[in-house]
Amino acid sequence: MLDQPASKYQAFPTISLPDRQWPGRSITTAPMWMSSDLRDGNQALFEPMNGERKMRMFRTLCEVGFKEIEVAFPSASQTEFDFVRELITGGHIPQDVTIEVLTQSREHLIRRTFESLQGARRAIVHIYNATAPVFRELVFGMDKREILEMALESVRLVKALAQAQPETEFVLQYSPEVFSSTELEFSLEVCNAVSAEWGASPQRKLILNLPATVEVATPNVYADQIEWMHKHLERRDSIVLSLHPHNDRGTAVAAAELGLMAGADRVEGCLFGSGERTGNVDLVTLALNLYTQGVAPGLDFSDINAVARTVEYCNQMPVHPRHPYVGDLVFTAFSGSHQDAIKKGLAAQQPEAQWRVPYLPIDPSDLGRSYGSVIRVNSQSGKGGVAYLMETEFGVVMPRRLQVEFAGVVQEHADAQGGEMTAQDLWQLFSSQFLGAAQAGVRYVDHQLFDASAPGGNQLQGVRLGLEVHGQRVDVRGQGNGPIDAAVQALQGLGIALQVRSFEERSIKASTQGGNAQACAFLEVACAAGGGERYGVGLHGNIVTASLQALVSAINRLGLQAQGAGVARVPQHAAEVAVAA
Repeated sequence: MLDQPASKYQAFPTISLPDRQWPGRSITTAPMWMSSDLRDGNQALFEPMNGERKMRMFRTLCEVGFKEIEVAFPSASQTEFDFVRELITGGHIPQDVTIEVLTQSREHLIRRTFESLQGARRAIVHIYNATAPVFRELVFGMDKREILEMALESVRLVKALAQAQPETEFVLQYSPEVFSSTELEFSLEVCNAVSAEWGASPQRKLILNLPATVEVATPNVYADQIEWMHKHLERRDSIVLSLHPHNDRGTAVAAAELGLMAGADRVEGCLFGSGERTGNVDLVTLALNLYTQGVAPGLDFSDINAVARTVEYCNQMPVHPRHPYVGDLVFTAFSGSHQDAIKKGLAAQQPEAQWRVPYLPIDPSDLGRSYGSVIRVNSQSGKGGVAYLMETEFGVVMPRRLQVEFAGVVQEHADAQGGEMTAQDLWQLFSSQFLGAAQAGVRYVDHQLFDASAPGGNQLQGVRLGLEVHGQRVDVRGQGNGPIDAAVQALQGLGIALQVRSFEERSIKASTQGGNAQACAFLEVACAAGGGERYGVGLHGNIVTASLQALVSAINRLGLQAQGAGVARVPQHAAEVAVAA
């Protein structure tokens, strides 16, 4: 029963570190980065990468900005060996990039590893042996003295083989595997012995990698372990202290961040957290966490979608849609209140100003993501998200009350249909509900403007409005202080009495419907006899035509019926003068 204490598990002991400093520190500079995608990440795949995929991943890692890349476990297979050879002989390694290879602390594996590195300009040879009690006792059947001697014998062999290949600059990296489960005093003893045997100096630094091979405690415990080692290591100025957190407890990113605060210089991991079991620490999340705190990470994820597609192709595994920063849905808001806040924040955000947009910890455009992916619509959405997509995708800036009205239409449709509505779905619904309404029971056909005069000589606007009512062409005339007012007066001849509550018009981008930019008219009307308000919308290259279409749209949306469908067509008087609007 998982709801009962489990006697077979025991909490990891805390570290005695009363003067710990890391809780009061902040990360102010980026660490050295080492990608293990081609080794640790690759060995965890259902189908390990072939040569073509490995090369594509390597090039992407170089483009992102990694200067140290663990490219293979060359003694593990011929494929791994051949890839290292191709990198070196094919001239694929940039001058500022150092390849790293991994080998267990076994003589024949180390020798094979050095064979793969013939002709390399610079290479990191990463050796490791497990040091934790459970490995000493159950896997190797060795005591501490034997484990220590295994490490030192490997260092001596690496020194000898490196001296035999003077054309290559070799750097040694040593990992006490399962450091996170090893007694700190023993880890320190092994690491100090290794650094002394290698002859580490400020000019010839040793990389000491302290892995949470299996994450067994909360991130603060790992940070304490790192700070304890940082304070007690001999020749600390001759050591690059490296982290390699795994994600068994789901806290690898936190462990890495706290480990950097505790004194580490370097982090190993994989893009998007690939690796054994639950994966290595996610270097993308870690780097972009720094970026959101004003720290330049030194890695370029300005086209994060391209990086994600490459990783998915090479690993043959998808990136989760909710993965931090890169998932398809992480910059997407379905909640109506979220959408409204994001829309307002984006509207207020000024270029180059401090980022202050609700719910978005990072500007999606910094990662090459478009704002179009930020807000999407389903039955949980509100007016803010709907209005945002209509504006950004189609240039239709709706009045606020129309936003509310249309959002209700959208929600009703989404509830009935289920699932998400795309921007194109929204446009089709908007068109059928508002633009199509101008062609319903009462249909706009054409119009003509003419000058008119009122008693006292005041100039008025006259309109002849051509409509189709119940399939019959009807012309009505009216005059008022403008085209809309004149049309409202004309409609009284059909028994349609309206009050105009508001009118707005916008110019929308040409790409919405193709061709030239068009005028979009928004007309809010109410029936003079009461019964609520409705918006009508018209879209046309001519603003007067768009306005009259919006008026007819509102009539139909109010459900008003023309009473004078049988009225004879009103003849056009010669005095009427058409006016081009």
